[in-house]
Amino acid sequence: MRWSGQELTTEQAGALPGLARLNNLVRSVRTPEFDGITFHEVLAKSALNRVPGQSAMPFGWTINPYRGCSHACSYCFARPTHNYLDLDAGKDFDNEIIVKVNVAEVLRKELTKPTWGRHPVALGTNTDPYQRAEGRYRLMPGIIAALADSGTPFSILTKGTLLRRDLDLLSEASQHVPVDLAMSIAIYDDALQQAVEPGTPSTKARLATVSAIRDRGLDCSVFMMPILPFLTDTKAHLDEAMRQAKAAGATGVLYSSLHLKPGVKEWYFQWLEQDHPELLPRYRELYKRGTYAPKEYRQWLAERIQPLIRAHGLQRRTEDPATGGILSTALTGADARPGPTAGPAGSLISAELPPELSPTLF
Repeated sequence: MRWSGQELTTEQAGALPGLARLNNLVRSVRTPEFDGITFHEVLAKSALNRVPGQSAMPFGWTINPYRGCSHACSYCFARPTHNYLDLDAGKDFDNEIIVKVNVAEVLRKELTKPTWGRHPVALGTNTDPYQRAEGRYRLMPGIIAALADSGTPFSILTKGTLLRRDLDLLSEASQHVPVDLAMSIAIYDDALQQAVEPGTPSTKARLATVSAIRDRGLDCSVFMMPILPFLTDTKAHLDEAMRQAKAAGATGVLYSSLHLKPGVKEWYFQWLEQDHPELLPRYRELYKRGTYAPKEYRQWLAERIQPLIRAHGLQRRTEDPATGGILSTALTGADARPGPTAGPAGSLISAELPPELSPTLF
């Protein structure tokens, strides 16, 4: 997809200095459909990212078709990743979106390498692959098809209801490889949700997406991440969240308390000062020692929420510590290396497979 007549030049006055240094920038695009947002289209040289850390593999792999996210969640832990292009972790993260327009083609090439072990791949562990721009760029169908065709298990974590567009494709993919899906739904108060996550679909719309996934016979976990201290950690809020997740058909709930990296903490505290100034002293005290809430708070939260998870029958899924996403079912009993599969003529996988990549990009 390309938007004609909307191109900008990165050499113009006020061009972002980090982007001006890119040698793979195709162009920058603005459109009235996404007021205030600029999309910087780049040609990716790689799609698969190896994630250091301890997991069952013992490492994880991710794909990030976008950098930055128009969901604009004030607490988003990925905000500091924008600093690598001299973009700030605040408004730039929300409004300056990097789009890897050829990511599916690059991925298909990488998956054919003899060294690729068909390890589980996680999407949505950094920025959301189903943020609004995906409706125009349509990168995910090619990614899903390439992974399924190569025999690579994958998981998707998203706040984006646009995932429903790809349910037929995901259903077909699940017949060939383990596919794990999760919706991130942390806030069950409409006013608070729109204040702290202003670019996201509503909680109701996301719960409806959980139901749509389940109607297709696919499992779907709900990630209650993060729990916001003094805002969403009351027993009443947590119990209502479990009730709604269960009613929507969720097959499990995962949770974590809010953690605030440098760059994220300042942005979240700015939101807090504007919307809940009475809580700012309590937050400063709670996070004065660093990124994570104190162990005592996390223990208190576990003692409060875990009985509710059990009471609602939602204690089924495990988080992958390497990626922050769902621990693939390929690592919990299913075959992690089923081998490539060529979709039959007329299959959605075959129809969505990206074209062979020109070797001139490498």
